[in-house]
Amino acid sequence: MDANNTTKIHAGDVQGFKYLRDLRPLFARLHEVGCASDKAGNRKLHFDQYCALVLLYMFSPTINSLRAIQQASRLGKVQRHSGCEATSLGSLSESVGDFEPQRLREIIDELAQQLQPVQNVRGGHLDHVLTAVDGSVIPTLTNIIEAAYLKDVHGNSKSAWRLHAQFDIERYVPTQIDLTSGRNGGKTSEKNVLRQNLQSDHCYVLDRGYAQFTLFNAINAIDSSYVCRLRDNCDYEILEERPLSEAAKAKGVFLDAIVRLGRSSKRDARPDHPIRLILIKTTPHVKRGGSSGPGSDGVLRLATNLLDVPAEILADIYQHRWSVEIFFRFLKGMLGCRHLLSHDPNGIQIQIYIAIIACMLLSLWTSRKPTRRTYEMFHHYLTGLASAEELQEHLERYRASSSPS
Repeated sequence: MDANNTTKIHAGDVQGFKYLRDLRPLFARLHEVGCASDKAGNRKLHFDQYCALVLLYMFSPTINSLRAIQQASRLGKVQRHSGCEATSLGSLSESVGDFEPQRLREIIDELAQQLQPVQNVRGGHLDHVLTAVDGSVIPTLTNIIEAAYLKDVHGNSKSAWRLHAQFDIERYVPTQIDLTSGRNGGKTSEKNVLRQNLQSDHCYVLDRGYAQFTLFNAINAIDSSYVCRLRDNCDYEILEERPLSEAAKAKGVFLDAIVRLGRSSKRDARPDHPIRLILIKTTPHVKRGGSSGPGSDGVLRLATNLLDVPAEILADIYQHRWSVEIFFRFLKGMLGCRHLLSHDPNGIQIQIYIAIIACMLLSLWTSRKPTRRTYEMFHHYLTGLASAEELQEHLERYRASSSPS
């Protein structure tokens, strides 16, 4: 949290509120949240106002720290459109402890209902919502050695937080992000966090870190489905091999079979439902020092409980799992979440939920996937480099484009 940033924010640095002013009614329901402890009735910074300021931070490149938000709150234009008075660093830092981040999920759910699919991946073969799942770590301090000595009120390290995202592939927006400590183990492991947040009628698209029979069973038990990559050394026994279509072969599929996974003789250690295995030829990857991700022997192994979806569609579905990783880059690099405004779990959750809302707003405004070019145009508009007409021209051109950049 860079509270010492001394960059001055002037009225001319923040403009173009046309696309933000309609959001105050969206946040209005939050105005009294956190006021129960304010017996004197003198709270000046309310939850809805804090959310408006954080959203402004997301879209305005000149507002890049908590101090910059505090300085911007002195501007009359910002006060008119956020509904707040000039606030202090102390209020911005301490108020988040009284707010309820979960209330923002109501707004996220409402916005999600307005979003239309921007791509068709399943080709009409599946009714479940395609949901890519992944986790990502955000360090809270650049000096990790120093951070290791800092603890929160529960004694947990504040050196990093892990974001667990569920990403709607066809609408191209995150629908849920859960926050835990940076440790990927025990109750905060990615598999356990997903298990606690499963929903029916979803198809979970998972990387090999989520390959776990008990998780497969839990997903299948609630009438959902999964497409999960298995590790290269997985054990299986082919029970029934299926013929391959030309479309599947064109995608590199060379095996489609019903299998028995694992070697364990314990009944509860194996899947309790039929498992289908798809093998796809890919480019081998040798793990080298400093490279990201584990190595690969050139075979993509996909396990699924979808027995009737064509193999080539399953290959396409898994290929789109990367959309959640692209979202994390977008979240960290473009929406300001590489820099945390707060070390309080409430404050971090609020910032992440506002980032989801920002992504949804970009999708609603453009009816397309959020891209760097469109996000930059909003930056130019909000700093006065682009006029409202130029922004509108960009949006119209982007909507009409069949291959947006």
